Amino acid sequence: MPGSNCTQATEFSLAGFPEEPATQVTLFLLFLLTFLVTILENLGMITLIRVSPLLHSPMYYFLGNLAFVNLCTSSIITPRVLVGVLLGKKGMAYAWCMAQVFTVDLFLITECFLLATMAYDRYVAVCHPLLYPLVMSPERSSRLVTGSYLLGLANGVGQAIGMSSLLFCGSSAIDLFFCDISLLISLSTSDTTLSLIILRTASCLLGVPTILVVLVSYVAIISTILSISSAEGKRKAFSTCASHLTTVSTFYGALIFVYLIPRSDSSRGVDKWATVFYTVVTPMLNPLIYSLRNQEVKEPNQFHDSVIRTMSWLLLM
Repeated sequence: MPGSNCTQATEFSLAGFPEEPATQVTLFLLFLLTFLVTILENLGMITLIRVSPLLHSPMYYFLGNLAFVNLCTSSIITPRVLVGVLLGKKGMAYAWCMAQVFTVDLFLITECFLLATMAYDRYVAVCHPLLYPLVMSPERSSRLVTGSYLLGLANGVGQAIGMSSLLFCGSSAIDLFFCDISLLISLSTSDTTLSLIILRTASCLLGVPTILVVLVSYVAIISTILSISSAEGKRKAFSTCASHLTTVSTFYGALIFVYLIPRSDSSRGVDKWATVFYTVVTPMLNPLIYSLRNQEVKEPNQFHDSVIRTMSWLLLM
């Protein structure tokens, strides 16, 4: 426990990545390219969904919000990584670190619930197609999305409250490229009981149920698809949820690898790159996955046209 002479840390040092000049240049270019593509793809997807009447359906309404969340997640994390890699600035002020914890946890849980909502949407579309217009009405779709953001907000506020009670009087070095709540808790020199309770409660009440919804939905979907007699019917049914299944697998796979599988200290570098995957790479991949797998987006090259229009708009700003 810290003594009376404890001085609260005012800045955290983000260890980030290797410091060799050649490696730094390569990492900067890779992160910059990934960030630009992420911005253009997600803005392009949002623009396309808004302007195309063909995409005014619950599925694409959810996808538009997923693109917005991916855009926010990437914008919260990647610019700070670019500054750190380019200028070698590792420090992040305490207040900014707490703000990053709040926003990352907000959008992380929001994305979990959006993915669960999209899994339920695909379940209704494949297993109960006649009831789909009634079950996934615009009003219900709007409530599901609003609920996802509110639950994400509740998680962000809860984690921020837990973090506000912690003291950091020892090492302030975080072996990651952003302020991860689990690493911050491990650095604290004060009683972390409240923070751990909030973190574990949020995981059990918010994170685990979304995984269960996805699993149950896809068990029912796969069972329904296997019961279809014609090969063409199976192909069409599977094509309606292939994009979402790919997105869910990449996102939850990386989360489970980083946070649920026991790790040793020697595997920390692998964990870091897995974290890069779900925080930086996945937001770039999601629009690409949907644009390649969905006929409505692919034809007639609507997604790519919208990306080009968005790029032109950004360059003229």
